[in-house]
Amino acid sequence: MKKPGKAYPIFVVVIFSLFMLLHQTDKLMIGSLQTDISATFKLNDLQWGLINSGALIVGTILYPIWGYLYDRYSRAKLLSLASLIWGATTWVSSIVKTFGGFLATRSSTGIDDSAYPGLYSLIADYFTPRVRGRIYGILQLTQPIGYLLGMILALMVAPTLTGVFGNLEGWRAIFIITGSLGLVMAIVIFFGVKEMPRGQSEPEFAGMDEIGQFRFKWSSLKDVLKKKTMWFVFLQGFAGVFPWNVITFFFFGYLMTVRKYDDGAVLMTMGPVIIILALGYFVGGALGDWLFKRTLKGRILISSAGVLLGAIFLFLAIKTPVADRNTFFIFMSLTALFMPFSSPNVISTVFDISLPEVRSSAQAVEYFVENSGAALAPTLAGAISVATGSLELAILVVCITAWVLCFFLYLGALLFVDRDIKSLHAVLAERAKQG
Repeated sequence: MKKPGKAYPIFVVVIFSLFMLLHQTDKLMIGSLQTDISATFKLNDLQWGLINSGALIVGTILYPIWGYLYDRYSRAKLLSLASLIWGATTWVSSIVKTFGGFLATRSSTGIDDSAYPGLYSLIADYFTPRVRGRIYGILQLTQPIGYLLGMILALMVAPTLTGVFGNLEGWRAIFIITGSLGLVMAIVIFFGVKEMPRGQSEPEFAGMDEIGQFRFKWSSLKDVLKKKTMWFVFLQGFAGVFPWNVITFFFFGYLMTVRKYDDGAVLMTMGPVIIILALGYFVGGALGDWLFKRTLKGRILISSAGVLLGAIFLFLAIKTPVADRNTFFIFMSLTALFMPFSSPNVISTVFDISLPEVRSSAQAVEYFVENSGAALAPTLAGAISVATGSLELAILVVCITAWVLCFFLYLGALLFVDRDIKSLHAVLAERAKQG
């Protein structure tokens, strides 16, 4: 297969950005609907944590399966299937009437949440390693923007939709709409995105119109998983996703119950913070690319700085007096800027040390390790909150502890990343010689 024209990769990024934006909106909107859904089913913090952990657990279990399928079959077509599943499961979760039913159906929405390794792997075959960080940063802008869009839909649109679909509450109606968009995106991806040969964008194959077809091998995956950089990436991922899940599912409630923000104050405060968070993905990815050109340690250095600064500024924000909203906003803005620095750089690092034919599986294993612990983060935070009577303490304990661990684990990765990247490109160079 010949390499695509210069415009087509950008077109694919646009489609995937739209897919991720709508999917993240659907996935993350539930945090902003906490008070409405809790009122419907009469939930406490522990039950609310169980609902969110359910989807995370399902997604975690399915990561290795999705990764294997992506490395064996067409990633584009499997992404279309994931979008179809997203739409269908969201529809079902919007109509159940009991807590048990909602727990089960909302958990089923995690099936498609583990579908991203194939998307990132396919993008890696459109763009060279020198620019992947910023491309992943652009794609990951959609997570915080989706969260912001979800806030707007939950606070401003959902209340107006009560009764629009029969006698359904507004939160149910909004999930019917986002589920329908998942079905639309399934069609767009199926017909609009082309599969690319694995490894096509690696520098060793520059100037070659045709490259060999690299097939998935268990031995290749095992070799990647033996690399010491991956060990540290896995461990930091296990700790690093805890803060994200706690903040996603509890921070909205924290603002309203602890800091006494009304809906308007939440939106006016968190709207700009989330925009800054979105910017942080691109800034972190771009800085990682820039430093990677100067040292192979560059992406890890940027990641370690991000988690350390994020922990410092979150601590200062939470400890700011409730009455001092301006200072709280400043510290939360700084937290939001540095929080996402790791994300695009970790994805790029996994692909920097993995053979093209096992990249989806390698990243899926990384996500599996991440979420095997982080899936319990909402329940853990809820349990701490119930036991201590302090949601503020629960957020601080989970987030600060996790980020400090990540910082030291990144220091460990710095010892091995140069060697592991060089060993990958030695293999690719040998393949290029063989044609």
